[in-house]
Amino acid sequence: MQFPLTEEQRLIQTTAREFADNEIAPVADKHNREGVFPADLVKRMGQLGFLGMLVPETYGGNGIGNFGLVLALEEVNRACASTGVTMSVQNSLVCAPIVHFGSAALKKKYLPKLASGEFLGAYALSEPGSGSDAAGLVASAVKDGDSFVLNGTKNFITTGAEADVVIAMLRTDPSHKTRGITAFIVESGWEGFAVGKKEDKLGLRSSSTVQLVFEDMRVPAANILGEVGIGFKIAMHTLDGGRIGIAAQAVGIAQACLDASVKYAEEREAFDQQIGKFQAIQFKLANMATKIEASRLLVYNAARLKDAGQPHGKEAAMAKLFASEASNDAAREAVQIHGGAGYLEDFSVERYFRDARITEIYEGTSEIQRIVIARHVLKNLR
Repeated sequence: MQFPLTEEQRLIQTTAREFADNEIAPVADKHNREGVFPADLVKRMGQLGFLGMLVPETYGGNGIGNFGLVLALEEVNRACASTGVTMSVQNSLVCAPIVHFGSAALKKKYLPKLASGEFLGAYALSEPGSGSDAAGLVASAVKDGDSFVLNGTKNFITTGAEADVVIAMLRTDPSHKTRGITAFIVESGWEGFAVGKKEDKLGLRSSSTVQLVFEDMRVPAANILGEVGIGFKIAMHTLDGGRIGIAAQAVGIAQACLDASVKYAEEREAFDQQIGKFQAIQFKLANMATKIEASRLLVYNAARLKDAGQPHGKEAAMAKLFASEASNDAAREAVQIHGGAGYLEDFSVERYFRDARITEIYEGTSEIQRIVIARHVLKNLR
């Protein structure tokens, strides 16, 4: 798609594309089969500045912003969604809330190490009994002097096994559902922190997804993000940005599906001609390409609104909803175009098919996105 980019944005896109093609793609299938966390690639992303794109230069980042971030995320996810989700979480779910809500001391303490990749971060909101109903969380934080004592279990935490710091939402007031939640920055090295069950997943196999357990874990009150009682607000604000990142991930996966399908359609022959000459295949490719273009524009729009400080909740939800469903459509059609070959690990489309599925689930299911969008559309309804 020909879209006007500044010289800086084009450099980001080109750098990410070269990194994805030359360093990520050659090992993506191997990492996927072995379930290996791409630690070297994550370190390299830190060196390239891809882990601190929302962090101001004052705190060691490059302050590129959300539009530059989605340009890079698309390219990285085109090569490997497992690597891409680590990058998305670090930027959108960890660095961004610290930038927006953190005290000067917390920013100075954590942001430089997160931006460089010295520290990896995770975001802990979901629990075994609360997923889409985020306000239903029960993990607790009880004040004790100048500290809080944390107890409970967090579920489905991306990069939780490797994280040095975790943005964790805990209940500080059981009498209020949304106003009784507080956000904390916790360190994995502190006593009382443990990594629990590691999930064996359909896709994103080289990205760890684990339970995190807090058992009488003492956290200084100074590590509260924002202030007591506004954790739910922080969570929802953060998820708006996270949804833009996952939408960009979905675009990257979809683009990989289209690229692979075009290549196969030009090479594979049946009935004495390339299968790309059959209208049935052409229609599939045309639909894929059109949905990808539309998805990309929705993502770009949401990212630019966020960078401009304008309302973007509806646009982020629309981008995430449409791009994730388009990605799954593209993955399904890519496997179909490849026929029997698409069902084999010899071709990457089977990985794209499995990885695409999660984009309709995490950072808010498609059903939740429709609720968010509908509430904006019906905002004047009484």
